[in-house]
Amino acid sequence: MNSPLRIVALGGGTGLSSLLSGLKKYSYLRPFSEGRLTADITAIVTVTDDGGSSGRLRREFDVLPPGDIRNCMVALSEDDDLLSQLFQYRFAAGQGLKGHSFGNLFLTALTDVTGDFLKAIRVSSEVLAILGRIYPSTRSNVVLEAELASGERVMGESRIGRVKERIHRIHLKPKRVKPLKEALDAIEAADLITLGPGSLYTSVIPNLLVAGIPKAIRESKATKAYFSNLMWQPWETMHYSAADHVAAIEQHGGKGLVDCAIVNTRHIGGERRRLYAAEKVYPVVVDQPRLAAMGVQVIGLNLLAKGEKVRHNPAAAAAIAIELAQKSRLRRSV
Repeated sequence: MNSPLRIVALGGGTGLSSLLSGLKKYSYLRPFSEGRLTADITAIVTVTDDGGSSGRLRREFDVLPPGDIRNCMVALSEDDDLLSQLFQYRFAAGQGLKGHSFGNLFLTALTDVTGDFLKAIRVSSEVLAILGRIYPSTRSNVVLEAELASGERVMGESRIGRVKERIHRIHLKPKRVKPLKEALDAIEAADLITLGPGSLYTSVIPNLLVAGIPKAIRESKATKAYFSNLMWQPWETMHYSAADHVAAIEQHGGKGLVDCAIVNTRHIGGERRRLYAAEKVYPVVVDQPRLAAMGVQVIGLNLLAKGEKVRHNPAAAAAIAIELAQKSRLRRSV
């Protein structure tokens, strides 16, 4: 009961890194953590990115995409200042360098030096003194494929993000890829497993397409929580309610993956609302009766961060995650 709460967060993109940046304040690895509520944090990250710097490095060096891994490392870094800025530094000029981030290049170089992407993550994590562990969901070099409502198929995460048609289903190519044993072990031992926040079809669900991961989540005694997105994502989840998000997760990974949906109750209005409405993007509706019928508990709270863009508040998201992990630990100990 006195050991750190074990939290496993699955996802990718800015959503996952936002949650991790809030959770690291509870890390048992922080100095002076003794005597306070602490967490043992593990991030499991999607590896389907094929755009920008990550995409170029994938094609040129045959490595897993480093971008989402890099963002998670920076989010969990004890040093919020110089080293984090260095890893996020993006070259604005230079033949062959323009558009690349230093952290992506560092991870790619370390992969070549060590001969293994996982070793490169471990070494980079030591350099940044991160307050948790980070695993890709698979070692395999996978490509994301979307089947649209019309039946058309679109290959590649970057292309999927630009389609202007409803997504019916997504797949990995190749279909059968192995998960990391370390990721499965973390899921089995977890007190809390989180999905999201983040792009539903390109950040959250791809992890559930890796063979063994949905089964491990289902069989884990942990509480399983889905952080619902705050706004529609243009085209990818237009008109989606919170229940539609959960239904898509179940469609791809099966039932038993979500015990509770964590949703925002703070009104989104004013200039922020107008800016999004101009792009025909609106807040995600929480259809509580439908979620209840699906057996999903709804947990509503103010998740809204300050700023021009509508984003999750890392501190608020982390606080509810810690609360759920603690309740899960108590329930399992009875």
